Amino acid sequence: MRRDQLHQKLVDRLERLPPPHQAHYGVVPLPPPDSIPVYDLNAATASAIEAIGRLDAIVATSPQPFPATRSLHRQEAVSSSAIEGTQSTLDEILEIDATGGDSGHAAARQVRCYSLTLEHCLQVVQRDGRSAFTADFIKSLHRDIMATDPACEDVPGEFRQRVVWMGGGGLDISHSTFNPPPPARIADCMDDQVRFLRGDGDAVQPLPLPIRMALGHAHFEAIHPFRDGNGRVGRMLLPLQMVAEGHAPLFLAPYFEAHRRDYYGTLKQAQQRLVFTPLCDLLCRAVVAAVKEVEDTLRALHTLRQGWATTLSFRQGSSARRTLDLLSSWPVLTVARLAELLGVSFQAASDAVVRLVQVGVLMERTGYQKHRIFVAPDVLQILNRPFGTPPL
Repeated sequence: MRRDQLHQKLVDRLERLPPPHQAHYGVVPLPPPDSIPVYDLNAATASAIEAIGRLDAIVATSPQPFPATRSLHRQEAVSSSAIEGTQSTLDEILEIDATGGDSGHAAARQVRCYSLTLEHCLQVVQRDGRSAFTADFIKSLHRDIMATDPACEDVPGEFRQRVVWMGGGGLDISHSTFNPPPPARIADCMDDQVRFLRGDGDAVQPLPLPIRMALGHAHFEAIHPFRDGNGRVGRMLLPLQMVAEGHAPLFLAPYFEAHRRDYYGTLKQAQQRLVFTPLCDLLCRAVVAAVKEVEDTLRALHTLRQGWATTLSFRQGSSARRTLDLLSSWPVLTVARLAELLGVSFQAASDAVVRLVQVGVLMERTGYQKHRIFVAPDVLQILNRPFGTPPL
């Protein structure tokens, strides 16, 4: 790690790393700033805040609490994990949901674990607000996210006890680009993170939410409190911050995955040079783009359901008709899962599936006689499109 690539304030906070890396130094991050010059960000911030307002209005007026939320949770998990190299697909995660948590390959089970953790923690933060943010809460995020990761060499949910570094291929600290703080300083740095997330600073007028999200994210990633899983935990904190402050959750990992180079580049500027404007601008743009993605998705799903309603003559209240309302959140199903969701007998659910297959709403994926999986291809086409592209 080259000192000439660090801001002088960070050079002043370098601390020698413990053996066997005592020839090198780690950066003890400054606490997230309570204020930064935002005049260059006024337009971007205003657009992001307006977009968050639109998202809140969508949730407030929806007859269901956000009909595609479950699928969006899963897509967030897929994208956030993909950024770290854990590859799965939305279809695989939805299939595990439909058939049970023990099916699917290891990467898919790991990604589903992320999505279930996100669902649970959103409920906790919605209940407790910003007081939910504690060091133990963040440890619990890591523990639950990493519980099924075979590559996790430490105890999930515990701060690292070893030196880590970024760059250099992960093999040689001599070629690193950034060294996070020594393990002994992690707890203190995380206290700063928690105070920031809870809004316990001294700022007379807090910065706008999108700016605070960017600053908190940069600080967390600079601490790198765990040996692995930091990116996933850090990105999960972003929608949790939104919910803690009374907003609907917005999932930004698909945007970060689609703009990975800019994402890492702006994080690097914030962490090494204390240049925060590019990251703040990126996060504002991510918010605007992600809200548009939600709007496009929900609009396309609504149009699809309207088409079904006008062309299919299912009796109101029938199992087949009720299944149509479920498919935005459950586009991959088994008969047993559908029976459970509808609260009907297996036979009633089977009859509904047969009717929906006959009219082309569902199709059978496995080709088996038993343990069959049914999918709604039109729904999956909407959900699986590349980020930023309009639904067909």
